[in-house]
Parts: sequence; C-alpha cells; structure tokens
Amino acid sequence: MTPLRLIVGIGNPGSEYRATRHNAGAWFVERLAQAVGASLGMQAKFQALIGSVRANDGIDRRLALPQTFVNRSGQAVSALARFYRIAPEEILIAHDELDLKPGVVKLKESGGSAGHNGLKDIAASLGTPAFWRLRIGIGHPREGALSEQEVADYVLHRPRLEEQQAIDDAIVRALAIWPSLEAGDTERAMHLLHTVPKAPKAPQATETGAATTTNAPGSSEPPAPAASSRDSADSSEEKGSKAK
Repeated sequence: MTPLRLIVGIGNPGSEYRATRHNAGAWFVERLAQAVGASLGMQAKFQALIGSVRANDGIDRRLALPQTFVNRSGQAVSALARFYRIAPEEILIAHDELDLKPGVVKLKESGGSAGHNGLKDIAASLGTPAFWRLRIGIGHPREGALSEQEVADYVLHRPRLEEQQAIDDAIVRALAIWPSLEAGDTERAMHLLHTVPKAPKAPQATETGAATTTNAPGSSEPPAPAASSRDSADSSEEKGSKAK
C-alpha cells in the first residue's frame, strides 16, 4: 500500500470565489486541516497555502491549497511534488465534479480530466494523470449540451442552500475515510466511501394492526413500544478557461 503524501484542494483564490461551487475541493482540505490540527500558511515558492501533519508511520502528509486560479493548479502541485519528491500515485486532488450530484463523493485513481481545467493542468505539469482524485459532486446546471460560458457561470456561483447542505454532508463522509487514506489503504477507503447504507426495514404489523419491532440477536431488552397515532474568475473573458 502506498500512503498518500500530498493532499490538494483546488479552487480559485480570493474571497469572491471562496463560497462558489468550483471551490468544493478547497472546502474539503480546509475541513481536513481543521480535523487533523494542521495550520495552513502561505509559502510563496509553492504559490500555495501549506500545512503538514505527521502520522504514526513518521511520514509527513502535506496539505495544500493552491493560490493560483484553477486552470493553473499544476504550478503548485508540480512544485510541491518536485521539492518533496512525491510520486504522482502519492497525490490526492480534491475537486468539484459536475458529473456527480450534490451529496455524492467518489474516490478515483487516475483517469481523464472530464473537461476539468484544473485536473488537465495538473496532469500536464506532472507529466501523467496517474494521481488520486476525490470527486465532490456539485451537479449539472441543466440537461443537454452546455457552452463553456454556461459551465463557467454555474461553477463560479454559490450553490443553492439545499445543494450546499448536500455537499457539506459529502465532505463529512469523505473526512471519515481519512484514517484509511492516511494508512494508504485506498481500497478500504473506496469501499467505505462508496457503500450506500441500507434503508431500515419497515416495522411489521401484528394481527391487531399494531407495528412491532425486533430486538437484535442476543439482546435481553424488551421490544420498544409501538408508536401511537399522531436547506467571475478574474474577468468574464477568462471564465471559460477556469471553469473546469
């Protein structure tokens, strides 16, 4: 198992973009830094906010938020990879994903850019697409073909309240697999993240019509009583190139 050594959240810098859909990857890394107690500070030579956390194996994990626009994310990623001698397969890129609905999050190894300019630039800068991706669903603006400008307008706007809640829930689920990612057990991390919990079974009715519940095997507790009746990148000309 190869442990991850660099976790990058891509998004556009600046307060006007911080809450937009395109920054979903950055939201994840910000939350991860809080969870592991890592302080993110600007390091100009990497053009990124950088933090680190040392695991039980003695390996430092770098957390990074590039401070370039999305379509130049590769500058920071490649600089960090060269300086710390991090292989592409030891890198996880957290990013927004149009092809997944809000509330859906997937872990993926390698692959294409799916039109995401940030992923495209990172693959070009590293010389390979063989890095891990945490795909955070933001949904699609509408059905059918879209122009680059329509996509740019969508990703550079804030999600609706119910979408934001769903994205936040997805990020919480992604944070829960961090111990597996930290250990390099990506197979377990994918299983945990991609397994959808089964819906609870409906209570069965008795002959009198009252609902009953069943205790877990081996439980000595009496059954519970039946229930009674009663939420633009720096210029409009550049939006299309920064959108995905």
